[in-house]
Amino acid sequence: MGALDGKVAIITGAAGGIGSAAARRFIDEGARVFLVDRDESALKRLAEAFPPDRAVYFEADVADEAVVKAFVADAARRFGQVDIALLNAGIEGEIGRIEDVPVAMFDHVMAVNVRSVWLGLAALLPAMRASGGGSIIITSSVAGLRGSARLGAYSASKHAVVGLMKSAALEGAPDKVRVNTINPSATRTRMIESIDQSMRAAGRIGDSAARVPLARYAEPSEVVSLMLFLASDESSFCTGGTYLIDGGTMA
Repeated sequence: MGALDGKVAIITGAAGGIGSAAARRFIDEGARVFLVDRDESALKRLAEAFPPDRAVYFEADVADEAVVKAFVADAARRFGQVDIALLNAGIEGEIGRIEDVPVAMFDHVMAVNVRSVWLGLAALLPAMRASGGGSIIITSSVAGLRGSARLGAYSASKHAVVGLMKSAALEGAPDKVRVNTINPSATRTRMIESIDQSMRAAGRIGDSAARVPLARYAEPSEVVSLMLFLASDESSFCTGGTYLIDGGTMA
C-alpha cells in the first residue's frame, strides 16, 4: 500500500528535475498525477512513461490566469478530485547585481515564481475544499529565507511565496487544506548548473555545493521525499511551515 493511494496530485514544473522525480515517486506511491509544464514534448515523454490511467499532461503557462483555472478544472474533471498540488514551477532569471538586471527580467521572474503561485492557490483552494481538503506544497528555496547576491529577483520571489503560503495556510485551515513550503539548497538540476556557470563567468569562485556544510548538492529524490511527507497523511498536522532540506546551509 502506497502513501498516496487513491490521491490525485497536480505537479507544475513537471518536466524539470524535481518535478519529474516527484511524478515518478508519487505514482510509485499510488497517486494519479496531472503534469503541467510549458515544455510539451518533455511532458509527453514523461507522461508516456506511465500507465495512461495514472498520468495526464497539460501544456501551460502557469502565469496565465485563464490557463491555471483551466488546468485545475481539467484535473478535477478527469480524476474527480484534487488532493495534492506541488506548485513547483520556477526560473532563476538573469544572474547579476540589482542595478544591472533589467526591470523586465525582474517582472518575468516574479510572474513565473510568484504570480503563478498566487493563481494556483486561487484555483486550488476552492477545488480542494470541494474534495474535502488537501495539501499544497510550494517550492521555495533557502534563498527565500536569506539574501542571495546576484540573484536578487529570484530571492525576492522565493521570499514572496513564503508569505503567500502562510496566508493561504490560515485561509485553508477551516477547509482542511494544508499549505507549506519546501526550502531546498542547491539541488542537482538544470537550474543549479546554470547558476553555477553564470557565477563562475562573473568571477565568483567555486560552486554552490562548496557552500553547503554537507559538501554536496541535494539530489532531486531527496527533495521529493520531503514533498511526499508533506503530501501524505503522515503530515496531517503540518501547515503554515517552511521545511528546509539544505544540508545544514541555514544552520
